[in-house]
Amino acid sequence: MISFQRPARNKYVRFTSNVLRSGGIINDSLCFLLSYLITVAFYRSFLGYYLDARLHSTVVVVMAINFFLIRISRDAYSGFRGQGDDLGGSTFLDFLVALTLTGFILVQFGKGGDLSLRFALIFSLVCLIFLVFSRLLFRQLVRVAMKHKIIGQRVAIYGADREVTSRLLELLEIERLPHINIVGFADDRRSRVETGMIGRFPYLGGFDEMLGLAQQGMLDQVIVALPLVRQERLNQIIEQLSAGAIDICIMPREFLVLRDRYSVNYIGSLPVLSVWQLPMRDFDGVLKEIQDRLLALIAVIVLAPLLILTALAIRLESRGPILFRQKRLGFNNLEIEVLKFRSMYTDRQDVSGGERTRKGDPRITRVGRIIRRTSIDELPQLWNVLRGEMSLVGPRPHALAMRVGDAYYHDAVRGYAARHRVKPGITGLAQVRGLRGEIDTIERAKKRVEYDIYYIENWSPLLDLRIILETVVRLIWDKHAY
Repeated sequence: MISFQRPARNKYVRFTSNVLRSGGIINDSLCFLLSYLITVAFYRSFLGYYLDARLHSTVVVVMAINFFLIRISRDAYSGFRGQGDDLGGSTFLDFLVALTLTGFILVQFGKGGDLSLRFALIFSLVCLIFLVFSRLLFRQLVRVAMKHKIIGQRVAIYGADREVTSRLLELLEIERLPHINIVGFADDRRSRVETGMIGRFPYLGGFDEMLGLAQQGMLDQVIVALPLVRQERLNQIIEQLSAGAIDICIMPREFLVLRDRYSVNYIGSLPVLSVWQLPMRDFDGVLKEIQDRLLALIAVIVLAPLLILTALAIRLESRGPILFRQKRLGFNNLEIEVLKFRSMYTDRQDVSGGERTRKGDPRITRVGRIIRRTSIDELPQLWNVLRGEMSLVGPRPHALAMRVGDAYYHDAVRGYAARHRVKPGITGLAQVRGLRGEIDTIERAKKRVEYDIYYIENWSPLLDLRIILETVVRLIWDKHAY
């Protein structure tokens, strides 16, 4: 076993990151107090008007209570995570809401006319400045305290093997938490653990050695990462670790083997792991429906001349219907009939979608090449949007028999079914990121699905508008459409 240099015991009082929650509340309390004192001093020194100190101090207290209730209800004082916004996010909005609520309370009690408008404006400005700039100073003080090990948590990982431990270390690295100091990792099964380093993290030894460090005050927290451990063994580990004055955490198997994106929610007081969450729910879903149908209606009206000319060109060039109808998978894996302008000769069409369209495909008509190149053939899908079967932006719907390589699309790409948690779109994030047209390799298919899932998890109305604008721009230079 390779020896390692034990971390020096800190001679001073050490705090975990949980102390920052109280620090944030104290910081904001001082901001309100100092702002009130400065406003009173300025008001009396430079304005000289009579000031009802009792009324105005009461108003400041009520506003501070409103502000803290809003912040605490949103868990805005949660522990510092290192990304820079945990103690300062939405402060401005919370302050404005608290100010508005306080105003309503004053009016309700008939005291609105007794409050000095000058005092209210000066106090609001001074307090808001303090709330913003004190956070910048607070973050700097926190970083200095973490650098000098005054605040922080010394963490050891007790893992099943190097693979599991490496996975957990990767997840912690992604989080970039400055208050977490990984001391090393431990494992009793030495036959399966190559004694040495995993990256920059040393091997501490077995369970007994790790417990010894905890009892010597060298550790603050142990993360148990044993995905397949039996309950009896887990109970034994927890009981033995409880002999040390440390925090004991268990990393659930799902966090290690399922996926990187998850969240811990509560059903009442019961914690649950949310692996998938529908982003377009409630008012967001209504907003997207309104946006889709309104923009689709505008597009139909504006593009009516182009739609009529395209229909005439198709009719004049070759026999057959103007529209091509194809069964594809839509929302919740239900079949929908997607409409397109016909771009192939009628006797050469493949309704199943099993045969991919290739560059120079002889099945495509001359008009078809133009409308496919410019995506005009997709415009009839505006009617699918108006019927509520599709969205303007979303994962592109695929034909039922579509293949990539020798396998069906849904079998070749893991996580493919997740694309159908939202309505399919005429365009999507994958299409504006260079994955439009033929998907002839597994790598391109996986990448397209990754973009689709990213879109679902990060949807917003602004993202939809951005993708629509990028689609219009990319139609001019896209070389993957044919």
